[in-house]
Amino acid sequence: MKSRAPQQRRLQTRAKLLEVAGQIVTTQGYSALRVDEVVEQAGVAKGTLFSHFKDKDGLLAVLIGAQVMGHLDQMEAQGVPHSIEDITRRLEPLLSFIATDRVIFDVLLRYSGSTGAKVDEVITAGFIRQITLFASWLSEMQQMGLVRTDTSAELLAEGIQAFLNHVLALWFCMEHSNEETPATALEPFLQTWLRPVN
Repeated sequence: MKSRAPQQRRLQTRAKLLEVAGQIVTTQGYSALRVDEVVEQAGVAKGTLFSHFKDKDGLLAVLIGAQVMGHLDQMEAQGVPHSIEDITRRLEPLLSFIATDRVIFDVLLRYSGSTGAKVDEVITAGFIRQITLFASWLSEMQQMGLVRTDTSAELLAEGIQAFLNHVLALWFCMEHSNEETPATALEPFLQTWLRPVN
């Protein structure tokens, strides 16, 4: 019984750090998250935070990864899209979340494993889950004749992911009109990439 107490305390401390950090990003945004503020509000030493998370980005990766997984849950619950436009609509909430703060996009790219820089299990799992979801949609859409069939659903899914990253990278680098969203910027790429070949 005594051996469980330190582990339980450790889990409670981690949960408290995540709760405090979550409250900060909810009210101030991901860019505003500061380690000093988190540890002060959680009532722990800075070293305690670093015993749970490698650095501030590690803490952000857990928070962001959880949000991405929530968006993927919602996309999966909607079933197979019935058009290319429907794919874009399904992606819109996730794209809008990522586009709210450049830190989100930066952390996702750095911790996805795709850049080879750093890896976070939740974020990497999110990227894998996303590609798997796209491929399953596209496989069924291919059978219905809604998207091109001259290449594998897996390759088409990888292309969607590449276009997502491209659109989001440009989103933070270029000016855009008030009517434009990351989803509207993505739509022409998906139409060209997925449209059935005549």
